[in-house]
Amino acid sequence: MRKLLAILILLAVVASVAVAPATAQSTEDANIVQTAVAAGQFKTLTKLLKRAGLANALQQPGPFTVFAPTDAAFKKVPKKTLSALLHNKAKLKAVLLYHVASGKVTAAKVAKRTSVKTLNGKAVRIRLSDANVFVNTAKVTTPDVMASNGVIHVINRVLIPPAR
Repeated sequence: MRKLLAILILLAVVASVAVAPATAQSTEDANIVQTAVAAGQFKTLTKLLKRAGLANALQQPGPFTVFAPTDAAFKKVPKKTLSALLHNKAKLKAVLLYHVASGKVTAAKVAKRTSVKTLNGKAVRIRLSDANVFVNTAKVTTPDVMASNGVIHVINRVLIPPAR
């Protein structure tokens, strides 16, 4: 377990450099939305957050933990599903809130948990496999991207909440 934590901490250091905004503003000064925009790989996520009316909420003090799917992750979502979400603001909001948790849950904390309750009201499952962390079936590709109001964990799939 100590070896895994050491690997996660190392990944976090690498991630903070790899996803740092290209502007002079450090990620410590930028909020979650600003950090995501500056990273350049979350255009779809930020567009959908704005459409759902959640972008302003994620600029508040928080803290928040965001499991952020990349643009490549959104390309894996069937077009019919994405279209349905775009035409139903309530469902879109539910899906996006399923990617956000209250509090700052860093990689070290994630590794000690089996689930995290999201702002959607439902929990995502946390699983460790070898040196990888999974949120439901999504792999955390870059952990611990720090922002002024929380932390982003980059994931390779869009999380879809279970039906009620």
